[in-house]
Amino acid sequence: MLFDEIVLRDMTLKNRIVMAPMCMYSAGGDAAATDWHRMHYAARAIGGAGLIVQEATAVSGEGRISSRDLGIYEDAHVAGLKSIVGAVHGMGAKIGIQLAHAGRKCEADVPKIYAPSAIAFDEKSREPVSADAAYIEKTVADFRAAAARALEAGYDIVQIHAAHGYLVNEFLSPVTNRRTDSYGGAPENRVRILGEIIDAVRSVWPESKPLSVRVTAEDYEPDGNHPEDIAAMLNLVKDRGMDCVNVSSGGVTPTAPKAFPGYQIPYAEIIRRETGLPVCAGGLVTEAAMAEEAVSHGRCDAVYLGRELLRNPFFPLLASVELGADIPWPAQYERAKPRR
Repeated sequence: MLFDEIVLRDMTLKNRIVMAPMCMYSAGGDAAATDWHRMHYAARAIGGAGLIVQEATAVSGEGRISSRDLGIYEDAHVAGLKSIVGAVHGMGAKIGIQLAHAGRKCEADVPKIYAPSAIAFDEKSREPVSADAAYIEKTVADFRAAAARALEAGYDIVQIHAAHGYLVNEFLSPVTNRRTDSYGGAPENRVRILGEIIDAVRSVWPESKPLSVRVTAEDYEPDGNHPEDIAAMLNLVKDRGMDCVNVSSGGVTPTAPKAFPGYQIPYAEIIRRETGLPVCAGGLVTEAAMAEEAVSHGRCDAVYLGRELLRNPFFPLLASVELGADIPWPAQYERAKPRR
């Protein structure tokens, strides 16, 4: 089943292997795409991934995680991003873009960083400014403008980054959101900004194209969010145009998860069951058999791979041989296809 097609709105993926968004820290000084990005993503498309989700791409200058992150906050960024899309499409894969704002975890050279509450990530980090109503409105508008540029660049799907302790995730988590206004406190308030961003993105992103949200399902803090909490908040906004959920964990605080192969798949199962939405799951998945088991047993609808696709861009092609799926290899590489 790992090599079955999956359909989201008008997007059909040739298989259920997804390349997870991973920062490359290789953008030019103007946050623009470089030859590295085109070659990096095209190689994974040649390797057979059904969907590639481009790394966190900032919706504003202060939304960058680092000064070497890609941006989509200026019209000048579109041409470079369009070249990445063209390279991936030319090699037979679909590509999405993760629209992101780093929040209090911004380490770029900017005058101020922002968060729902003025709480630093750790003792070595800058203290953020608590976002006022005007900044929240600006951020929602930044996501809308970024989605419009993503459409111009030709992406197949957009993903809103609401995970890993970045700005949207900071609003969702009670650990980082100590607000007493309409954006803090009860879950329906903490999820408000995500709903507003979905509305804004959907106002420019066509109905024919899918929209994904990446979430941190587990904060690894007693007073933080757990999978059931995230599922309940997603249920409050899912009908505003969300098509699928990419389930991750951690990053809200410096507390590190005890990671093991497939450690995030159980979180995805809960969110899939509680929301009824298709989910993409992963977490140190390195074996074809594990990916197949997760999909074929209904734990998730697709599997994302990160580090394994950095090590081995051709994982999907080799997994097809291991699992006995007869899929076409690139003609140029056909002679290297193992025969069973």
